[in-house]
Amino acid sequence: MEHIMGAFIDIFTPGVFFTLLFGVCIGLLVGALPGLNDTITLAVIVPVTFSMDPRYAFMLLVGVYCSACYGGSIPAILLKIPGTASSVVTTLDGYPMARKGQAGLALGISTTSSVFGGITSSLVLMFLAPILATYALRFGPPEYFALAVLGLSTVVGMSGGNVLKSLIVCTLGLFIATMGMSPQTGYPRFDFGNPYLLEGIPFVPMLIGLFGVTSVFEVAYEMGPAVKEKVASSVIPKIGRMLPDKKMVGRLLPTWIKSSAIGNIIGIIPGAGMIMAIYLAYDQAVRSHPDKEFGTGVPEGIAAPEAANNAVVASSMVPLMALGVPGNSTSALFLGALMIQGLRPGPSLFQNAPEVAYLIIVGFFVANLVMGPVGILLGKFLSRVIFKIPKQILAAVITLLCITGAFAVGNSIFNIWVMLFFGVLGFLFNKCKLPHSPLILAVVLGAMMERGLYQSLVLSKGSYSIFFTRPISLVMLVAALLFAATPLLKKCRGKKKSLS
Repeated sequence: MEHIMGAFIDIFTPGVFFTLLFGVCIGLLVGALPGLNDTITLAVIVPVTFSMDPRYAFMLLVGVYCSACYGGSIPAILLKIPGTASSVVTTLDGYPMARKGQAGLALGISTTSSVFGGITSSLVLMFLAPILATYALRFGPPEYFALAVLGLSTVVGMSGGNVLKSLIVCTLGLFIATMGMSPQTGYPRFDFGNPYLLEGIPFVPMLIGLFGVTSVFEVAYEMGPAVKEKVASSVIPKIGRMLPDKKMVGRLLPTWIKSSAIGNIIGIIPGAGMIMAIYLAYDQAVRSHPDKEFGTGVPEGIAAPEAANNAVVASSMVPLMALGVPGNSTSALFLGALMIQGLRPGPSLFQNAPEVAYLIIVGFFVANLVMGPVGILLGKFLSRVIFKIPKQILAAVITLLCITGAFAVGNSIFNIWVMLFFGVLGFLFNKCKLPHSPLILAVVLGAMMERGLYQSLVLSKGSYSIFFTRPISLVMLVAALLFAATPLLKKCRGKKKSLS
């Protein structure tokens, strides 16, 4: 407690606090721009921190990491374009709320949910890091395979009445995930002779195409003569109330608690990823509220993914701070920043440089508190500006941002072609009423599942019993079976009742 109190005193010195605030502002702006994310930004900032005081360096990095995930929800709600991959699910209910004239409330729910999830994860990092990190190391290839299967099982629960359509899209996503080098043989698959596909389909340009370019095509379609009169007479959506009232907070609190717990658990597991957390959280929200039609502007549909993605942030630092093992690619950049400053992460960090270790931990807590009011101000400003811009001009600005964002990932023209391809695919999906979410989830989890399967079979010498003899993988596989079977059984029962 002495070190924690000392860190609180240190962080509220003017220079350190304003550096943290500056990092939060950068993260919000970066998150709001399609194509940019916390990993890219931190990769640029880390070399700059070489000559900085360690206190200022780490507060800048903490501020960016905390707020970038939340910043992606702003364009997701206002434009149906997730600024970051962690805001993909927020578009499902955030954008419909904005179209209903509740953009302010949607942004407010996103902000409060992100702050709640971020604070819980910072408390986990503060008090439970060493204990939880030891459990995280028990995850091997069988557990990662089972975790990927558990994630894919949420496709059935999130599909509503279109289980077949969701499974078709999921299968397409798994096919896309197989493109590139085989993890078992090292042989290229489905690269069509194109060297750019040896590493698979680039994920960020794919996201930009599915959401950003698709939205531009939708605007162009609306500008057609058949619906021109309707668009011309449309009313600008109202921003509405920003912060949720006490009744709404009471309604969302169970969702916040469940989603934050999911985010913390997934964040602690090295390599599990934020995408997994937001889909699991959204799926539990759908299952907990069978009376609500998710995807039409349900507040829980925003609260669940936003609480989960920010809960992953600080909890992903648990294995890094406690054991020196980075939880994800972003926390791996913190490993580089610590080494630049001559520090070694792990148990020795708390012995040799406790003032830095606890300052980082407290920094996550304070950054999440600061993120609330700053995010509300930015969201209010952007929503007022965006809704006043004519659709034609807005479509042109979105196109420019999409092209810039896709090119910035690797500085490759090929990424722009990928973006355009998935933009057309996303538009066709909308016209055929096919969901985007199963595609994204399958692309992310497909590689994890394949790698876990191959590595597990190597360990067991070809025996599939390894998945059922290890308790953690067995529990997750049983949970996946229940997740997939429950909605189907309910649907069958509903049909029997209607027939009788």
